[in-house]
Amino acid sequence: SEKELATVSKKIRDDPRSWIAQPMMQLSTVPTQVGDNLAPRHVDLRPFAVNDGDDVWVLPGGLSRVALVEGSLVVNSSQGGGSKDTWVLASRASVANRELGAAQIVRSLPPAVPAGEPEADGSGQRPQPRPSRAASDQHSQQQQ
Repeated sequence: SEKELATVSKKIRDDPRSWIAQPMMQLSTVPTQVGDNLAPRHVDLRPFAVNDGDDVWVLPGGLSRVALVEGSLVVNSSQGGGSKDTWVLASRASVANRELGAAQIVRSLPPAVPAGEPEADGSGQRPQPRPSRAASDQHSQQQQ
């Protein structure tokens, strides 16, 4: 109503630092397990990047932030959203992964095996990736 708009307008003029105006962003939705069912929830993806001093590398995956209430656009955890790690699985490593892997900062997943072919060890199971070496370990080795 006109009266409500006038009231809010006065509050903004009286204390403009307490207000933020920004466009509403339409977020993607993904199927999300809610109890025993799947239901749509809005999400956003916060990617991670590494700056080596010369270049910036965007890493595969990131942090997906999820609205916990159906229809809500609130995905930040301080306001009632949730989060999940997001992993990108690929049969071959990107340039960034190869370079970071060569520096022993990250390790790539093993190459994909075509369906129906046994693994090299005959188990039929895909080997699990080994934990990556911490950057501090690399730094310690360089200091020696």
